[in-house]
Amino acid sequence: MTKLRWAVGIVLFAIVAVFLQYYLPDRDIVQIVGTDVVRMNKQAKDGTDLTADQLRINGRWPDGSNIVYRNDDTGWGWPPYFKFDSADVQAKAQDFANVTGSDRPWVVVRHYGWRIPMFSAFPNALSLRVAEGPDEELIPWFNIVLISLLILTVLVIRRFLIMLFDRHVSPVIDDIDQEMDDTGERIAEQYRGVRGWFRRLFGG
Repeated sequence: MTKLRWAVGIVLFAIVAVFLQYYLPDRDIVQIVGTDVVRMNKQAKDGTDLTADQLRINGRWPDGSNIVYRNDDTGWGWPPYFKFDSADVQAKAQDFANVTGSDRPWVVVRHYGWRIPMFSAFPNALSLRVAEGPDEELIPWFNIVLISLLILTVLVIRRFLIMLFDRHVSPVIDDIDQEMDDTGERIAEQYRGVRGWFRRLFGG
């Protein structure tokens, strides 16, 4: 039973960790080298084929490798970043891309999501700002505070459930156990009585 609890706990922890790692904001320091508008084919819930333009931002890491971000509004939906200014973000990215040579700035790209080439998945750029340089230290204070609050909430809920169990459920279980013990004892006494009656009847 202990191994099963550990296995369930590890699976739940892994699911939560992957969920948070995907949706919590992250930041990259890159140079913006271009922007694109890509026509995407989608399918509506009713099966109708739709086409939509996806804004993309092309970046370059300090080591020279490339990274591509999509630039989509999240609106009022999930995840709750309430991003409505993708056009403004795209314009800012284009301004950064127009600067060439050694004057091209390093940019902090705040985003969420993963780059998965197999599924043509791109992280979604939320905002852009000029970085101090490619070595600027970025401390994820928002993620630290949010995860700390989540852990604290889980611990408080766990403590509350334990108190609730000890106060209301545990006494019921103890009563059931006592009743089962008493019932078992009565059955045993009846069995001994019947056995004694058969012995006396048949001279056993």
